[in-house]
Amino acid sequence: MQVLIFGNDLLKQKAKPIINIGPEYIKIAEDLLEILRSQKGIGLAGPQIGLMERIFATDISGDEPRIFINPSIVETSQETLKYEEGCLSIPGIYTDVIRPKTIKIQAWNEKGRPFNLETGGVLARVILHEYDHLEGILFIDRISEDRRNRIIEKFGKKKINEGGRH
Repeated sequence: MQVLIFGNDLLKQKAKPIINIGPEYIKIAEDLLEILRSQKGIGLAGPQIGLMERIFATDISGDEPRIFINPSIVETSQETLKYEEGCLSIPGIYTDVIRPKTIKIQAWNEKGRPFNLETGGVLARVILHEYDHLEGILFIDRISEDRRNRIIEKFGKKKINEGGRH
């Protein structure tokens, strides 16, 4: 499995809920975490690898690896933070994004066990970023149109330049 790159239509589609969380999701969770680590990322959603189901993984330094299936954002703080984000599906591009400082989320793990989590900091940001992927939203959709257009142009030139080296 490979990470889909910006421009792939699947990245703009909404993922479907998982009806039965069976034993196969243990393997899917392992695959997500393996790809995430191989790409040196901290979050990866199913749609980024063409799996159009509501599942994502996080693996942040100082926190345990986590799997979120059918997540639901229960609450977000009114207080926000601006922080630089990047994305494995838009490699080499980084920009500041404003997101809530803290969140409450409900989800199921890869074994089908429900859990609730209240968190802030980098984990909250990564969860919101990956949740957006399940909704067909990219981090560049959360910035001004002007900045987004400049990033898309820069990314296009980067891809052309990289393509010229093959």
